[in-house]
Formats: sequence, structure tokens, C-alpha cells
Amino acid sequence: MTLSSFLKMYGVGLATFFALDLLWLGLVAKDFYQRQIGHLMRPSVQWLPAVLFYLVFVAALVVFVAAPAVERQSVGRAVAFGAFFGFAAYAAFDLTALALLRDFPVTVAVVDLAWGAVLSATVSAAVVLGARAWG
Repeated sequence: MTLSSFLKMYGVGLATFFALDLLWLGLVAKDFYQRQIGHLMRPSVQWLPAVLFYLVFVAALVVFVAAPAVERQSVGRAVAFGAFFGFAAYAAFDLTALALLRDFPVTVAVVDLAWGAVLSATVSAAVVLGARAWG
């Protein structure tokens, strides 16, 4: 993978991830998270850690999932491995939260694990399809 191809894949991945996650957190699941863990939430988002997570996570998704799927020309591989990668990464937070935080709901962990899998699978597929388009 060249630097140029990485940057293109990273750009597609970052834009897709950011758009979908903001849609999820800002509209679709906003009330769910507020009801479930509002007592744990800050009054305002701390953007630096959130942006750093996006930057690091998408880079890892491109390197470990999307780029190998592009080499194999397989959207199916991107979806399957992306789902597992996202599930595993989100499990690092959710299972730790269940282990260490008082009153962290199991329902939130389950929903968040599913979202991590769906989001990562979708982003990985978008990156592979983007790479095909500029081919």
C-alpha cells in the first residue's frame, strides 16, 4: 500500500465513519444514551479525545481490515473482518465499563457492541468500494 492509496482510503473511511457516527450519536440513539447513561455523561462533549479516537480507529481499520480487503478485491471480506474488528474494539470499552463502572447498563453495552460492528463493517465496505472506484 502506497502512502497515496492509504491517504485516499483513510479519507473515505474518516468521512464515512464521522458522518455515520454523528448521525447515530446525534439523532438515532441520542435519547437512548441519554436515558441509559445520562447520569454518567458530561454536560458537553470533550472533542479532543473524540477526534483522537476517530483518527486512530479509522487508521487501524484501514491498515488491518480495508487494505487487505482491497488487495483481495473483496467487499465481503471487508464487511466480515470490519464487523469483527469493530466488535472487538468496542468491546474494549464496553466490557471494561461493565467490569469497572457502577451502574453501567448491560443494554448500553449490547447496543454499543452491535453499533461498533455495523459501523466498522460499513466503513470498511465504503473504503473498498472507494478504492475500486479510483482503481
